[in-house]
Amino acid sequence: MPEVQQRKKESVSIAPAEGKLGVLIPGIGAVSTTFMAGVEAIKMGLARPVGSLTQLATIRLGKRTDGNSPMIKDFVPLAGLNDLVFGGWDIFEDNAYEAAAHANVLEAPLLEKVRAPLEKIKPMTAVFEKEYVKRIDGPNVKKGSKMERAEALLDDIRTFKRDNDCARLAMIWCGSTEVFHTPGAVHQTMKSFEDGLAKNDPDIAPSQIYAYAAIKSGVPFANGAPNLTHDIPALLDLSRENGVPICGKDFKTGQTFMKTLLAPGFKARMLGMTGWFSTNILGNRDGEVLEDPGSFKSKEETKLSVLEHILQPDLYPDLYKNLYHAVRINYYPPRGDAKEGWDNIDIFGWLGYPMQIKVDFLCRDSILAAPLVLDLVLFLDLAQRAGMRGIQEWLSFYFKAPMTAPGLYPEHDLFIQLMKLKNTLRWMKGADLITHLGLEYYD
Repeated sequence: MPEVQQRKKESVSIAPAEGKLGVLIPGIGAVSTTFMAGVEAIKMGLARPVGSLTQLATIRLGKRTDGNSPMIKDFVPLAGLNDLVFGGWDIFEDNAYEAAAHANVLEAPLLEKVRAPLEKIKPMTAVFEKEYVKRIDGPNVKKGSKMERAEALLDDIRTFKRDNDCARLAMIWCGSTEVFHTPGAVHQTMKSFEDGLAKNDPDIAPSQIYAYAAIKSGVPFANGAPNLTHDIPALLDLSRENGVPICGKDFKTGQTFMKTLLAPGFKARMLGMTGWFSTNILGNRDGEVLEDPGSFKSKEETKLSVLEHILQPDLYPDLYKNLYHAVRINYYPPRGDAKEGWDNIDIFGWLGYPMQIKVDFLCRDSILAAPLVLDLVLFLDLAQRAGMRGIQEWLSFYFKAPMTAPGLYPEHDLFIQLMKLKNTLRWMKGADLITHLGLEYYD
């Protein structure tokens, strides 16, 4: 059998990336302003887009001996950085420059060089409910019933697209983590959801209203937080009916990124594991919000699910069934956005002999998240131009809790996720899918 499939699929019809792409972001905070400032700095030639697959990664085509590895951005028609236009909503009135200065992620000399374009980005009034994010509050919020606020968001989307002469839009949630809750009756159908909006149903979260407005408007939507947002039956159905690609959830940046790197290696070598203890300290707004037990519960659910799916204890009970896995997050203001994630991993090997691994990752949360925002916006726009709709599982690479079809377990192995992503791009262009079998080199 050959390393690449011999049967080529016809390429997908992909509309060209012509005109401006509007990027709408609920939450003009540390992540979104680091993303926007970074794009402006890259456009000015002040920095490199490190961490971005769309800007720096290559994709192999054909056999290894062919030597054909173009840049992803040259292989598929992505929107260019110069065509991006930014907007969004926030409960605080600070423009993007002021918000970036307050977040204190980027150093002042760089931030000053991109001050002019950032000052033009002023947040629209946000949909917000303190019941869902209890540790912060702000004055820049919409009034009225949930349906009235949803209609206001729909109007915001239309106005932004018109005023900025955008050909297309994409929306990505970069707001705070909402309290944990599970789907209810109001989330099951579009009728029940819209009735719930009209009746101010308390089970409809602000993030769900944003997702509803985006998908209703035909705008691709990604969720960078662990909230129950568009992963409900009503909005999943709407995304398919309206031909809208969606993905999520919860950006995979620091500690969980390390887990999806390390855990597949342990399982590949059939090394057992008895415990994985994770703790974090961070001092940004995300850390403050996560001090609330309800918001932490949302984050904990996504962080804990990763090892369960990677290690598959039902298949390997002798190695992983009794694993003790704990996650802690502590708000520590002096650190700001410079998070420290510490992991203690207890493994065992041949004859059951115990070993330990300790990881201390001093990372920068928003620096790791910003390129994910860029890639997701560009890939979602590509997916829509390629006629793809509903859940985009090939973008699982970017998330702690990847969305999947109902009844399908998520793939958390980072390397399988990357293979899935690149094979999807090959499929779009009618190129051979890479299987890594390689027998044809030895025939």
